[in-house]
Amino acid sequence: MADIDPIEVTNLDIYRNAPLEWSRARAQLARWNGPEVSHFLCTTRPDGRPHVAGVGATWLDGDLYIVSGDGTRKSKNLAARPACSIAVRLPGIDVTLEGTARHVMDAETLERVAALYRQLGWPAEVDTAAQAFIAPFSAPSAGPPPWQLHRFMFDTAFGVASEEPFGATRWRFARG
Repeated sequence: MADIDPIEVTNLDIYRNAPLEWSRARAQLARWNGPEVSHFLCTTRPDGRPHVAGVGATWLDGDLYIVSGDGTRKSKNLAARPACSIAVRLPGIDVTLEGTARHVMDAETLERVAALYRQLGWPAEVDTAAQAFIAPFSAPSAGPPPWQLHRFMFDTAFGVASEEPFGATRWRFARG
């Protein structure tokens, strides 16, 4: 899927700054992949309590992709309740995305995302039998391999600028 544009823009700024442009947030999300930026995934536990975990995320065709071990809390939560959010502090703008994450098993997407991760320094390979990633290492909290790939598709995003032009904006997207 190609990058998407918002169908609704709401200015949330109390200081009368203009709404932020989605292109600004999108450009930062696409540019800042890799270990120098932390993405935080918020899922919901079976008892309704939130669970937040740092994840390595990469942007591809307008969606974020995250990796998680099958036995981790975040993977268990996503399997039961795919609704989640991801927050990230990027240069000049903080972005929070709300949507759903789905387990990806198709070989073409796995290969494309593995290639992106290799460019970022993580030597991910596709284990075709497991329909997941393997590598000599991963994050200490990722659990043992193989690691599942999840496609995070957002329908709402919030941006708060920490550099000029300042502002706070909500963007809604038509996904489906």
